[in-house]
Amino acid sequence: MANFFWHGGKESKLHWMAWAKLCKSKAQGGLGFRQLKEFNLALLAKQAWRVALCPGNILHAVIGQKYFPGATFFEARLGASPSYTWRSIWDSRDILAAGIRWKIGDGNDVCIVGHP
Repeated sequence: MANFFWHGGKESKLHWMAWAKLCKSKAQGGLGFRQLKEFNLALLAKQAWRVALCPGNILHAVIGQKYFPGATFFEARLGASPSYTWRSIWDSRDILAAGIRWKIGDGNDVCIVGHP
C-alpha cells in the first residue's frame, strides 16, 4: 500500500507517515484507513459463516460437496491440494468459532451430549 501512495515515476518518494498512524481513526489523528489484514480476515470469516451455516447458499453447496461431504464445516479438513478459496475460508474457521454461540430456543435442535 505504501508504494501506491508514495511511489510514482522513476524517483522514490519519502514515506511521510507510518502506516500504523494512517490506520488510526480520524479522531485519533489518522486518516481512518483500515488495517487490510484484519479487514480481509473479517470478510473471509463472513464467507465461512455462509459456508458453515447457510445450507441453501451456492457457496455452501459447491465447497461443501467438494471439501466436506457428509461432515460439517467445522469438521472439515484442509485436504491435500486445496484451492486458494477453500484454504482462505478454512483458515478463518478459528475466528468464526471464537465468536459463535448457541441460541437454545425450545431446545429441540440442540444435543448437549455432542457439544460440551
